[in-house]
Amino acid sequence: MPTELINGFGKVYLTIAYDPANKWVYNNWIGYQTYTGIIAGADACLPTLEEHACAYLLNDNRQVLGPWDHAVEWIVTNWAPRAIASGLTHFAHIVSSESLAAQSATSMLLGFEGQLQMHMFDNIEDAQRWLQAAQQQAR
Repeated sequence: MPTELINGFGKVYLTIAYDPANKWVYNNWIGYQTYTGIIAGADACLPTLEEHACAYLLNDNRQVLGPWDHAVEWIVTNWAPRAIASGLTHFAHIVSSESLAAQSATSMLLGFEGQLQMHMFDNIEDAQRWLQAAQQQAR
């Protein structure tokens, strides 16, 4: 059953679900993202990764609006080390077509360099194929 996080306006801004068929966690971020919401959402993802000993994250930002640069440093320096300690090795990030959100994703990619495998995609199918290929290589 997916976890839903609600913003101050009563709207879902993130759903988190473990996909047992594909053995990855799927995060679907929606709308404008605040610093506080990003921290709460990223932290809420960790128990799901840990519970399933999951090394693969499919992070979907196609519905994100606006930049989220304000949280990139925290994601890279605080969240990523904890996610990696939980077993995360591969991070497939589907970028929003909204250019400011895509710029934030690029900053995160640069920050992750050397910490874990991250690739950015403009569609979910390519992101899924990349994660599946990584799983095949790990076997």
